[in-house]
Amino acid sequence: MKISRFSLLRWIAIAFISLAVILLVTQLIRYSRIRSGFPPGTLIGGVPVGGLTQQQAADRIAQAFSIPLELIYGEDIIQVKPSTLGFELNIDAMIAAADQLRVNAPFWSSFWDYLWNRVPTAYETPLVATVEEKRLRAYLVNEIAPRYDKLPEPSQPIAGTVNFKIGSPGEVLDIDRSITLIKKALTSPNQRTVTLAISQTKPPRPSMENLKILLKQILDRSRFDGLTEIYVLDLQNGNEINFAYENGVEFPPGIAFTAASTIKIPIMITAFRLLPEPLSQSAADLIQLMIDQSINEAADRLMQTYLDKNLGPKIVTDDLRKLGYENTFLAGFLTFESLNNIYKTPANQRTDYNTDPDIYDQTTTAEMGSILADIYQCAEKGGGALIAIFPGEITQSECQLMITFLARNQVMVLLQSGLPDGTKNAHKQGYITESDGLIHQVIDVLIVYSPGGNYIVTLAMYQPTQLIYDIANSIAAQISSAVYNFFNIS
Repeated sequence: MKISRFSLLRWIAIAFISLAVILLVTQLIRYSRIRSGFPPGTLIGGVPVGGLTQQQAADRIAQAFSIPLELIYGEDIIQVKPSTLGFELNIDAMIAAADQLRVNAPFWSSFWDYLWNRVPTAYETPLVATVEEKRLRAYLVNEIAPRYDKLPEPSQPIAGTVNFKIGSPGEVLDIDRSITLIKKALTSPNQRTVTLAISQTKPPRPSMENLKILLKQILDRSRFDGLTEIYVLDLQNGNEINFAYENGVEFPPGIAFTAASTIKIPIMITAFRLLPEPLSQSAADLIQLMIDQSINEAADRLMQTYLDKNLGPKIVTDDLRKLGYENTFLAGFLTFESLNNIYKTPANQRTDYNTDPDIYDQTTTAEMGSILADIYQCAEKGGGALIAIFPGEITQSECQLMITFLARNQVMVLLQSGLPDGTKNAHKQGYITESDGLIHQVIDVLIVYSPGGNYIVTLAMYQPTQLIYDIANSIAAQISSAVYNFFNIS
């Protein structure tokens, strides 16, 4: 039977259509299989999971983020599990979010792109994970820092000198910066190495106890056979040392000494409290003579003229008591017999040591140093005890003027003689020739303004037979140099 040409063409068309349908169905099946996984180029938490099923993707993500971190500390490498650092993945949340993106993609347009071999849209799901910073910090503090930190070696006194040996610097873990770097590595699937942040630390200044040891060594080498009491105050932080020492034996500090001309510092404070501001020229001249030239007549005239003709010393002592100083007093005028009162104090009632202090004026090293510190705090910050106890009566500018008067007293002996040339300081020294014609006590108090910090030193020395001034001067210079070097190690 002869087939017509039309029928042949129809059968050919049917065959092509059938073939096209078969191809279409085949491609649909293949695309459906591909679509059941994640599209090529898909990233979950930065991990490529294209073509993988949900389980396969979850396994790959878990594997990528379970790789231990390498922590580099100097030349040391420490491997640590992410979980140890407080890292925790939320894989289920990420898979669900990525699968939702896959499901929401339009089927037929995506199939059409597939048929034409067009690259499908790649979806990126951000990482869902937590880092417990408290746990991470604890690991660095408890495990890394104690094992790998190189602590600086503190500066130490050099035996037999007034100098200090500079310590060596150290390297310590910068915890906060390192936490930031580690967090970044924990959340990266491929950057798993962290160079920890390390800070260089300067060698710490020696402790006040180190200074005390050095000062004792100076006294031991001097072979001074009398009593020495020293008070040092760090004006930056309030740290202090105070000790009394004689022939290798340490006594409790707070021994009563003759204040001598250092009592003119409290006289000046009371004068400024009672005098109007600005200071009159006549009062300024008396203060200048009293402090700079240490003229006793000027001190008495200042008290009689501007405090009280008869009770000037008592007013000074009353002010000291208001400020909390129970061992410092002035019981009479300096140039004539005028004993107002006999003062019993904790210092002069001690039975373990007696320097036979003058009944007219007494103090202790700590109290005289603290009185000078009160002026310093008032001058520098407009605060402190003087402003608090005498509000409206003493001003910052008046305290600054007090420092100016003390700074003019440049005699370059005792503690001043141990300072480098040009060092700014404010100073008052005191000693008296007693009834036997000899010196038995000397006291010196000094504020030093130095590059390494401002400080106060009070030195008192006593020798019952005779205090040789040249010996006291030499010892004071060494002590002052040692304290200056303590604050200015170079």
